[in-house]
Amino acid sequence: MDIILVPGLWLDASSWDAVLPALQKAGHRPRALTMPGVGEPASVSGDIGMADWVDAVVAEIDGIEGPVALVGHSGAGNVVYGAADARPDRVAHIVYVDTFPPADGGSIWEFPIVDGVIPFPGWDSFDEPEIADLDDDTRARVAAGAKSVPRRVPTDPIHLTDERRRGIPSTMLAGAMSAADVRGIVEAAPPWAAEIGAAEKLEIVDLHTGHWPQFSQPELLAAAIVTALSD
Repeated sequence: MDIILVPGLWLDASSWDAVLPALQKAGHRPRALTMPGVGEPASVSGDIGMADWVDAVVAEIDGIEGPVALVGHSGAGNVVYGAADARPDRVAHIVYVDTFPPADGGSIWEFPIVDGVIPFPGWDSFDEPEIADLDDDTRARVAAGAKSVPRRVPTDPIHLTDERRRGIPSTMLAGAMSAADVRGIVEAAPPWAAEIGAAEKLEIVDLHTGHWPQFSQPELLAAAIVTALSD
């Protein structure tokens, strides 16, 4: 299957490099994306918002014949869910890597803006369970390769219009949060988690990693994606 991999904030296509070989070995055709405006100055990225990121994934879907799988890490959960909403008849499976799909009107988060863009805020900005499995060398490498994000992307609301998105089989790979905790959120049904609660075919899988498994345990992440798409 063609798999479109969308990185979270501050990451580009290379963030999936260690995951790709196992996906290819399993017979899949992975396509890792770099989202519009990533690493660009405000003069270039200032007008780029969430809709542009969603449109970039939709364009990738439209360039592929047959069904596709979407994989979104962290903030890219919003991106892949928006693309699935736009093309529910083309998306065969959605895999969320330590993230939730957003409710209509939802956004990612608000981060400090510097020189008109959002730079990587540093590891101190994350809770310990999110980064506990990243050693010092990995943290230094990832931080050195992190790129700025267009200032509008994290706070732009997502717009959802086609309820057929809820019928797309989906898998949530829980990293920093346990599968049991995710199920508790689904059962509590807060408004921000309404879409995961409305998913008609949802599997929640424990990765037992932090928030960044593509760096800490890429082979485990790849195996989990392969398993999700084989069900």
